[in-house]
Amino acid sequence: MSQSDTGERSASKSMADVIISSPLVKSFLAGSLSGTCSTLLFQPLDLLKTRLQQPQAAGEMSRAGMLKHVIHVVKNEKVLGLWKGTVPSIVRCVPGVGLYFCTLHFLKTSLHMDNPNSSQAMFLGASARSIAGVVLLPVTVIKTRFESEVYHYRTMSEATRDIYRTHGIRGLYSGLIPTLIRDAPYSGIYLVFYVQAKHFVPESVTEGSHVMATNFACGVVAGLLASVVTQPADVIKTHMQLSPGKFQSITTTILLIAKEEGVVGYFRGLVPRMLRRTLVTAMAWSFYEQVTKGFIKK
Repeated sequence: MSQSDTGERSASKSMADVIISSPLVKSFLAGSLSGTCSTLLFQPLDLLKTRLQQPQAAGEMSRAGMLKHVIHVVKNEKVLGLWKGTVPSIVRCVPGVGLYFCTLHFLKTSLHMDNPNSSQAMFLGASARSIAGVVLLPVTVIKTRFESEVYHYRTMSEATRDIYRTHGIRGLYSGLIPTLIRDAPYSGIYLVFYVQAKHFVPESVTEGSHVMATNFACGVVAGLLASVVTQPADVIKTHMQLSPGKFQSITTTILLIAKEEGVVGYFRGLVPRMLRRTLVTAMAWSFYEQVTKGFIKK
């Protein structure tokens, strides 16, 4: 092997090392990997949440609980039916979670918020999630339709063509405002609770051998609180994405849900969503903190 070949390989390797060691790349990779794992593990909870919220639910399933929906899915679609919508979920979550953490790191370092207070944490979380949410909303619309019983798409391309043919480009961005109303506050509130929870934990614990378990526990507490606060916005988003013709605006959707289902309608699917969002975000943050050596600097 010539010296020039050896030099080129060394240069390529050093360039790759520089790229991989970049905090932004680390943040993106950490988020993407955790997004893949959590999607595969918790997709059934996302599907159940969508089924519980879908406006077309009728007959005996219209007021069915989570267990009845599990039995119904397994009976009619086999066990793998619980993972329906996994492909669009992965297409959304892998770059989505990565983009969220990458944006979060960029904003934190650019704005010199290394140890954010509550208002700064709210701003960072909401801003990063809003950017990721807007970029990936078309995939979210497709994912929601895949998971429901209203549409029977076989592929993502078929779903995309049908939505575009029926509703145009607006169809791919249906539910944009309620999605932002749901995701921005969720991430902002989550980050506030997460930061505060970590400050209550003794430094000896957060830097010891149980650091990952501590991060996960703080993430669970933050996720539970943030999920409850943002649940009504999630229900509104699902209705608008499944039936854009009927639920054309946020005001119309709010009024129709109240008329047809009452106040309880705004909290349909709370349990599976709370379980999924809490576990997904707790896992993502635990992994992110482990890879990047901590978001909060004490």
